[in-house]
Amino acid sequence: MTDLDHLTQSLARNLKRWRQERGFTLEGLAARAGVSRGMLIQIEQARTNPSVGTVVKVADALGVSITTLLDFDQEPQVRLVPADQAVRLWSTEAGSHSTLLAGAEAPGPLELWSWRLMPGEGSDSDPHPAGTAELVHVTAGELTLCVEGGEHRVPAGTSASFESNVPHGYRNDGAEPVEMTMAVSVPAPR
Repeated sequence: MTDLDHLTQSLARNLKRWRQERGFTLEGLAARAGVSRGMLIQIEQARTNPSVGTVVKVADALGVSITTLLDFDQEPQVRLVPADQAVRLWSTEAGSHSTLLAGAEAPGPLELWSWRLMPGEGSDSDPHPAGTAELVHVTAGELTLCVEGGEHRVPAGTSASFESNVPHGYRNDGAEPVEMTMAVSVPAPR
């Protein structure tokens, strides 16, 4: 079984488990996540590899982290994630990428990401649930952080925090790659 097959199987199993634990029907979760019922069926039956955006929407709707949806082994007291087990969820041919390093459920989903944005590239994100916060620390280059239409320059060595329940995105307008670490905290479902 390839890594992608393993990931697809874990996503299928975990989505079904969390959907049932939350008491959501396929229709209810589809409406809450803004994805089709058919897509959820394909994911639960491990017949598709959904986009990162779809996985984020489903995780947000369930009130769990992406790590929780993709994780094969769940709930150890201490969980070590070797570099070769981190999950690259977005990449471009030019070399930009985001990698989910680790995640936890405490009390809601908490995710730690490593990002690289090549010059001229960026990534936009739909609003997350109310109460979601992001922390960004730039280690190289200068990030252009876009939050609800406003642009903020974040040079290397600088950190930023913001509520991400609004449209937001990350862009590299500079001439060198941007390297950053990001933490995303999503509130527990009510």
